[in-house]
Amino acid sequence: MREALWSELLKARRSRLPWLTALAFTLVTLVCGLFMFILADPARARALGLLGDKAQLSGAAADWPGYLALLAQAVAVGGLLVYSMIAIWLFGREFSDHTAKDLLALPTSRTAIVAAKFTLAAGWALLLAAATAAGGMLLGALLALPGWSPQAATAGVVKILAAAALSAALTTPLALAASIGRGYLAAVGVLFVLAFAAQIIAALGFGAWFPYSVPGLYAGITGPGHDPPGPISILLVLTAGALGAAATLAWWRNADHDR
Repeated sequence: MREALWSELLKARRSRLPWLTALAFTLVTLVCGLFMFILADPARARALGLLGDKAQLSGAAADWPGYLALLAQAVAVGGLLVYSMIAIWLFGREFSDHTAKDLLALPTSRTAIVAAKFTLAAGWALLLAAATAAGGMLLGALLALPGWSPQAATAGVVKILAAAALSAALTTPLALAASIGRGYLAAVGVLFVLAFAAQIIAALGFGAWFPYSVPGLYAGITGPGHDPPGPISILLVLTAGALGAAATLAWWRNADHDR
């Protein structure tokens, strides 16, 4: 396991993807900060026209609780896409780069290989979420947002990290799709279908029963007037993640890799 994880870390370090994902989350933090900057002054929002209108449509309040809630929503929805791309890359690259057979020829079990990839994906996702929370705290301080308290900050950061964990758990079926599809294309198609279905099902009011809608609902994307998803919804997310991981491991252990 240690050697497999070290190998995955080396692959990630030599790739541009860590920098691209960090850039994506940095932009998310800056956009949320821009919304707070606009919402803090309604006259400024009107002067900025369409951008100000979009900021107001976000429904966020220009204070610390509202800002951290907006960050959690961005991590839940945008993070699902970014985290899924990480999982797809970790598993799909072995087939796109024609290294899968070489990897399986090493004196390392397939279980360790898959576990190392999932461990790296989880750590990567939570590191991005933690960096977003830290950057958001710094930006919020620079904007001098009202409503600061240790309790509000702690609750906001916990929600950001929890939303990230829920989104990261749902990436395991995408790893399975990348493995079965032996590359990126099929998995990216599955990701688009799931992301579209999550929006439609949530809009119809059944999002609490569809795992891919749950992270956004948990982060409060529907607004303060709606109840967050309950324990059953969280259990559905964890179950989907566990089944995806188990199915991916089973595929790597039993599939014919000679083709």
